[in-house]
Amino acid sequence: MLKKISPLIFSALLFGCANPSDRAQQYLASKAFSSTLNKTSVIHSEQPRDYSKFEQQAEQVTNRSPNMAKIYAPLYNKLNEWVLQSGDPSTLDQYGIQFAQLGGGDSQGNVLFTGYFSPVMELRHNATDVFKYPVYAMPDCESECPTRAQIYDGALDGLGLELGYAANRIDPFLMEVQGSGFVHFEDDDTLEYFAYGGKNNKAYISIGKVLIERGLVPREKMSMKAIKQWVTENDEQTVRELLEQNPSFVFFEPRANAPVTGSAGIPLLPMASVAGDKSIFPMGTPILAEVPLLKPDGTWSGAHQLRLLIVLDTGGAVKQNHLDLYHGMGPRAGTEAGHYKHFGRVWKLGLKGTATQAPWATPPEKLE
Repeated sequence: MLKKISPLIFSALLFGCANPSDRAQQYLASKAFSSTLNKTSVIHSEQPRDYSKFEQQAEQVTNRSPNMAKIYAPLYNKLNEWVLQSGDPSTLDQYGIQFAQLGGGDSQGNVLFTGYFSPVMELRHNATDVFKYPVYAMPDCESECPTRAQIYDGALDGLGLELGYAANRIDPFLMEVQGSGFVHFEDDDTLEYFAYGGKNNKAYISIGKVLIERGLVPREKMSMKAIKQWVTENDEQTVRELLEQNPSFVFFEPRANAPVTGSAGIPLLPMASVAGDKSIFPMGTPILAEVPLLKPDGTWSGAHQLRLLIVLDTGGAVKQNHLDLYHGMGPRAGTEAGHYKHFGRVWKLGLKGTATQAPWATPPEKLE
């Protein structure tokens, strides 16, 4: 289960704080939408299109989940037919496809996109003078789990929960934020996938917000890259004090040779899957989205790209008009995801005469 919060830690801080268009807001004075999901008669978009990964991501859903296949396969098939024969969003209704536009946090159609990724962390099986910070499996605790500070003080020592040892505290912390990731054990040159294994049920506090409130990183400069830079410039005790401001702690479960999966249990493909609010997007829901395209420095390029995406994950900070786009694995994906906190338009899709029809309606329980 992939509990992605990543750059989500910045979303509440950055949403609505940008000047017009610098975060790719497309609408500034249009007629306000009346609800989160708004029935739409036609979609007009002149943005360049890339639907290349949709069919492969849809196959992962239908091949691995009979329940979701029963609900979504007819819609996926129609969308694939539309991609091959047209791809023009203004023709969707000719294929029986219905759509509802998200109103956006500003009720003008601007939906926030953040990004997340699967990090690769260096660990050792046994502690050394350098690799001395443990990564833990889930302890046998429920509401009485220790806080982060208590864990750093040794609350889990001697319980045999250590999965490996890192060379610093920030790498495991950032993997916690992502919810899962790959680890490389240099002592035997093996690669394992650490899936989300649970958490201590303490409140999540954004360290990005703490750094901003303390005046240590400007709000407009906040990103995962900025956090890492601050960490490298400060001593171990200072870094620990910052991390302890977030009492929440995530535990992991090793899975050898496992693909990156979301909370729906489906392998995720980069730039083809998103995390969303499951009260609006039941797992497996396809969406059409104009996603913002960024420059290497993280600023908006001035363009969007039309993509077909599938909601296959959730996250604690992903609510309503906020989607978290999966960027892939490794440092490059992490850099790209860390910059991603921009806006685009989004349409939830459904198919007439099937369980997914009327996408503007509140999802029935059978879709959850």
